[in-house]
Order: sequence, then C-alpha cells, then structure tokens
Amino acid sequence: MIKGIIIDVDGVVIGEKTGFNFPDPHRDVIMRLKHIEEKGIPISLCTAKPHFSIRAIIQDAHLRSLHITDGGGVIIDPLDNIILKSHFIDKEVARQIIQTCLDHNTYVEFYTVNEYFAQASQQGDITAIHADILQAEPHLIESLLDQIERENITKIMPIVHDDEDMHRLDRLLQPFTDRATVSWGTHPVALPRRFGIVTAQGISKQQAAQEIAKYNGIGMDELLGIGDSTSDWQFIERCGYAGAMGNASDELVKLVATKGERGFTGGHVDENGIIDILDYFDL
Repeated sequence: MIKGIIIDVDGVVIGEKTGFNFPDPHRDVIMRLKHIEEKGIPISLCTAKPHFSIRAIIQDAHLRSLHITDGGGVIIDPLDNIILKSHFIDKEVARQIIQTCLDHNTYVEFYTVNEYFAQASQQGDITAIHADILQAEPHLIESLLDQIERENITKIMPIVHDDEDMHRLDRLLQPFTDRATVSWGTHPVALPRRFGIVTAQGISKQQAAQEIAKYNGIGMDELLGIGDSTSDWQFIERCGYAGAMGNASDELVKLVATKGERGFTGGHVDENGIIDILDYFDL
C-alpha cells in the first residue's frame, strides 16, 4: 500500500506549454494532488529549486507536507514554516567552486534558504530565463566571492549551454567531489541548457527522501517516487513504487520497469501524464 508520494517538479508537474503547465501546473494536476493529500497520503515535492519557487504549487494543492528543495539542501514545509533540515556548504569549498566557475567563464548562482544571488557582471539571457523558471529575481551583486562570508549557502548552481559544456565543467569540478555533491538537471523551457546542483557533501534527493520517510513514520517501500530524468532514480530507486513520465529519459523508463508491477510509465508532462501514473496506482 502506498502511504506517501515524492514527486519531481520540472518535467513532471511543470512542462513547457506556457499557459497550460508553465509556469504553473495544469489545474487538473493541482486538484488531483490536493485530493490525494486530503485522503491522508502526504505528497512531497522534490526539486533543485528553492522553496519559494514551488510555494504556489504547495499552497494551491494544500500540500501541508515536508518538501525537498535545493537538491536536498533544504527540507521544508513553507506553509507552516517548518524547516526539518538545512545543510550548508563549507564556505571555503563554496569559494573554490564559485572561483572555478568564474575563472572558466561559466554562469553561476548561489542560494541560501530564502534567497539567491547572481553576479551583476554575468547578468544576461540565462539570468532572465532562470528568473522566469524560479518566479523570483536574484539579488544582483558586485561579487559572489565577497558575499560568501555573509551567507549560509545551501546550493551552488552553475548553468551551462549544453551537454558538451556540462562535461567540460563536470571535469573541472571533479576535485571537489570529496567535499561537495555534484549532480545535473534540466528544465523543459531551458533546453539544451543544463543546471548544475552542488550541495554539501552527502546531501542529495535520496538522502532527503529517507529523512522525510523517517519523519512521517513511513517505510521507503511504502513510497511512490515519480520523475522524468535519470538523476531522479537516486530517490526513486529507494521507493517501493516507481513512476516515469512519457517524456522521461529512456534510461529512467528502463530502470522504472525493473520494479515490475510496481513500476509504470505514464504520458507526457504536456498531456498531464502524471495523472496516468496516479490512476495506475489507484490514487
């Protein structure tokens, strides 16, 4: 029996059809999530975004649960102002990673629990696109490096142009992987750009999902995890039930199929495919 659900956001409830499911999910999806939550099955959104970027979804669907934000860096219920965990990146590690990005002409932002920062000299198309995605503007400052000492950083986000650029920066960040967790994500409206997700060492969506399950008194085998990218498998793998979107990577679809009858691939996000998955599991 499914007793809780963990849902990735971009590519799952938010797509690329402006006015249909971007920047907000389709109303049918919101109402379905609300109905499930009202039945006593907690739904946790799981995203690399900060909590203020998903607050409208949480509020509209009445998801009074804990949510995974900043790639696992913050576990929070923003409606009731409950922060279960906030994990901060070591300041010297943050300084070195941001310096590496700046030295190699890579756009980069950093995040605290309630705000995010970008360097004014890097302001451009990426800044504008990301502000639309996050539905919030960054603090534009003269120097990210100078700001580090004043902030507790939950996430660093380099944004690159394409897969080739991602591999280039990933190699440059390899020396830091023993002191920070580095992963990558996408957003439907920003393709082919890739978003780096740098959190404190050992912090990930999987780790956060386990903390939420423990907090709610639910076994991981009683959770349904839903996503669209291969990186989502890090938390879906630990769930007893799995869902992939029709727009999911081929690799994730294959991985979800390994769950047998407890795994299902629904329709495309732009066709509200998450409802197919929820129907399959009778939710």
